[in-house]
Amino acid sequence: MPVDAALVGRTYSTSVPYEVGREKIREFADAVGDPNPAYRDPDAARALGHPDVVAPPTFPIVVAFSLLNQLFTDPSTGLALHRVAHADQRFAYTRPIHSGDRLVGTLTIERVRQVAGADLISTRTEITGVDGDPVCTAFASIVHREETR
Repeated sequence: MPVDAALVGRTYSTSVPYEVGREKIREFADAVGDPNPAYRDPDAARALGHPDVVAPPTFPIVVAFSLLNQLFTDPSTGLALHRVAHADQRFAYTRPIHSGDRLVGTLTIERVRQVAGADLISTRTEITGVDGDPVCTAFASIVHREETR
């Protein structure tokens, strides 16, 4: 059964701020295989004009993915995680993420459409500091394939 297009406009928000720490940034940089010293060394980051270590460009997925998980586990959506594939991800930055940031986010379902027997769901996640200042917008597309028998 197709995912209901009435989901467009539904939102999911973080319940507690995500505390960005130096170790979390280092772990993420290690996980993606990026040796940039600005992700590990405060002096290297300051030499580039940052107040502390800076996060790799894809780091906001940490906040965005927690919100995608809310979408996937919401029983009212009809989504089944075992039938979901991540199709696309991109980020539009207002400012870099640094150690010490406290981030919150709101995911909005922007579009639901059926393509070749699958649902294509587009989301937008606005990530801000706890003060409300914009940090990054994460855009994701997921494919939800129909049940096969």
